[in-house]
Amino acid sequence: MAELGVENALPDLDEPFEVPAPALEEFHTKGHTVVRGLATAEEVGAYKPHIADAAQRRNRETRPLEERDTYGKAFLQSPNLWRIDEATKRFVFSKRFAKAAADILGVDGVRLYHDQALFKEPGGGHTPWHQDQVYWPLDTDKTITMWMPLVDVPAEVGSMYFASGSHVLDMDGFDISDVSEEEVARLLDEKGIPAETHGALNAGDATFHAGRILHRANPNPTRGMRAVMTVIYYADGARVAQPSSPFQEFDLRMWLKGLEPGDLAATERNPLLWPGEPS
Repeated sequence: MAELGVENALPDLDEPFEVPAPALEEFHTKGHTVVRGLATAEEVGAYKPHIADAAQRRNRETRPLEERDTYGKAFLQSPNLWRIDEATKRFVFSKRFAKAAADILGVDGVRLYHDQALFKEPGGGHTPWHQDQVYWPLDTDKTITMWMPLVDVPAEVGSMYFASGSHVLDMDGFDISDVSEEEVARLLDEKGIPAETHGALNAGDATFHAGRILHRANPNPTRGMRAVMTVIYYADGARVAQPSSPFQEFDLRMWLKGLEPGDLAATERNPLLWPGEPS
């Protein structure tokens, strides 16, 4: 946990940010967009040590890269850091970020599903094509992930690739696997769906993508850690769906603890981040 009082010296992240109209339209048509300068380099730099420390404490991966499977090589995954570190909680609970997510989704309010640090190590492998929402037992498609690098991401690493428009297609869910990488690549080729990236990003830029969109990430051929923090939001008012897979059964127990299908997806683990819980 961050030292008492440390988080009070951190930059405030609640001042609203006006998402440019072209970004709103891009998300609507393509299922993804980029918002550059959502946070400043100085703001991100202040929070990065706290997030990195919390991610290290959550990390359970100790094997060398060469001993891991594709999923293990893709990134070091550390979820729900807001529950173990007050400084990271302040970052995750940012009203600026949550309002941007709500505006892009076109909803009045958003709740937290969970946060997740995704650190791709030097020499780390690709992240296979997949959809996020295949893991989530929610009855809404009004879901969105903010993907914000905590360091400048060069072009050779880049931001993720998105299969533009795939968020509105009727298709089976694809979890992260070698099979999904092959099947989605073939599907996109058959349907002529473009794979687009927003390229290099500066620390504090952010991509936003719909829960149903197909996406992947390149390997990290550099000597630097690709340190990224993500926050997953969903529209306030969503309900718990009947889990359709072991993945969703796990998520129901983990992120929506104590709820049953049909319940409002609202627990103390899923606070209203925009406009915020009533005082």
